[in-house]
Amino acid sequence: MTALKAEVEVHSRIAEVGREAWDRCAAAWPANPFVAFDFLDIVEESGCATARTGWAPRHLSIKDEAGVVAAVMPLYAKSHSQGEYVFDHGWADAYERAGGRYYPKLVCASPFSPATGPRFLVRPDVDRDIGRRMLLRGAVELCARLRASGVGVNFPLDDEWRFMGGEGLLLRQNQQYHWLNASYASFEDFLAQLSSGRRKTIRRERREATADLEIIRLTGAEITEDHWDAFFAFYMDTGARKWGRPYLNRLFFSLLGERMSDNVLLVMARRDGRWIAGALNLIGGDCLFGRNWGCLEEVPFLHFELCYYQAIEYAIERGLPRVEAGAQGQHKISRGYLPTAVYSAHFIADPALRAPVARFLEEERRAVQGEMDWLAEEYSPFRKVAS
Repeated sequence: MTALKAEVEVHSRIAEVGREAWDRCAAAWPANPFVAFDFLDIVEESGCATARTGWAPRHLSIKDEAGVVAAVMPLYAKSHSQGEYVFDHGWADAYERAGGRYYPKLVCASPFSPATGPRFLVRPDVDRDIGRRMLLRGAVELCARLRASGVGVNFPLDDEWRFMGGEGLLLRQNQQYHWLNASYASFEDFLAQLSSGRRKTIRRERREATADLEIIRLTGAEITEDHWDAFFAFYMDTGARKWGRPYLNRLFFSLLGERMSDNVLLVMARRDGRWIAGALNLIGGDCLFGRNWGCLEEVPFLHFELCYYQAIEYAIERGLPRVEAGAQGQHKISRGYLPTAVYSAHFIADPALRAPVARFLEEERRAVQGEMDWLAEEYSPFRKVAS
């Protein structure tokens, strides 16, 4: 295995690391677009993830003895807890009421993306545990230098989560709703595995959603700036109604189309030549990641059609093993998206905060797992198999 230098470098732009060096480290996970250089550079270049927006890049890198980048970590100094989808506002409020300073904090994540993926990107010829340990220790040392309250690692892989637990970080579990492809030949093949009532409901929802509408899937060079104009209008309308200020700007979508169009699936709805709704997905090597949705006209069940059913059809056609439909939403269960564990891990610098958070997380993990088991048992739309 290639030996590493002891120093961990900190970068205020991912461009300082460079595409070739970054993507060499990400090469072990080609399936995940959210840790690719282009995606992380786009959120910076567009101005979405910058110090001004409370996402100051502090990416880490480690070089081998030949001076070549061998491991990297996407890391940000945060001045708030927005856009993370791992909710620690209660911790922040309690700590600050007690006289502490919760911000800044450090967050290892792909900004605005509640998608599970690798967080310690170690070149394939480097010992993975050594690289992970050095990156994690580098983040903790940077936390001390910045006098930050802690380090959060959001939506890591399962084995990374367990590794961090072994390194003393506090472990948190939450849930999302994912669809798994059981080698279905078609959407009808998938429906055949559901209960009779659910099959009828989904067929009815699809008929009503698409009546008088044209549904179009676009990817790669098919996506034009006109499509992005339309989608951005949908995104802004939904974002303004949900959380007040959407995280992504118009330039982000242009750059995404310019640099990652082959990883983009836009599902758009049109009535009489006018775009009225759309859903944005990113295509990974083993997953379709549902990201954003919006509409200018309320149509019953159209959200389910564009975000869930079209995604399932696309995954079946492409042979993708799963669809991650984003954060929250128990209504996804009846559409075939079952409760799935997602994770985060937390280093908290002040023992006065760390101890109560540790107790809270232990209770929360049990509650989350219990709810997942109950939801899957009580609300699964799949036919019961006799034992």
